[in-house]
Amino acid sequence: MTDDRYAGLHQLGHYTKAPETPEEAELERVAAPAQGRAYVIRFTCPEFTSLCPMTGQPDFAHIVLDYIPDAWIVESKSLKLFLASFRNHGAFHEACTMMIAERLIDLLAPRWLRIGAYWYPRGGIPIDVFWQTGSPPEGVFLPDQGVAPYRGRG
Repeated sequence: MTDDRYAGLHQLGHYTKAPETPEEAELERVAAPAQGRAYVIRFTCPEFTSLCPMTGQPDFAHIVLDYIPDAWIVESKSLKLFLASFRNHGAFHEACTMMIAERLIDLLAPRWLRIGAYWYPRGGIPIDVFWQTGSPPEGVFLPDQGVAPYRGRG
């Protein structure tokens, strides 16, 4: 990459070993291309996995992340690697969901962020976790997250 705007990126365009843990994962950012405008960026991870901290069994979720950038946007390859790093991470659904949101807020300082984590059932009960930083800016187009309430998702 020869563009100076991307000089600080270490993962994009290079072979990058998947991080072992979310704490080890390096999230990267680039300047937002339309600063001053309220637009929504959405990332959907329909095959998110982590481990139950009690049993070590895999947990699965469909995660939808929406945010309105200020000065920065997340570099998508680093986000994919960060999300993949949860595969061997033992934590409850709520902790995984909030860790994702908090890391992105710390990195980006977005104008607004919302996360919907739609966890598949374990023990017969789905646990869905939702959080947002506050009300979105007035007038922004904000589509529904598009994940139906649990009825045998898939």
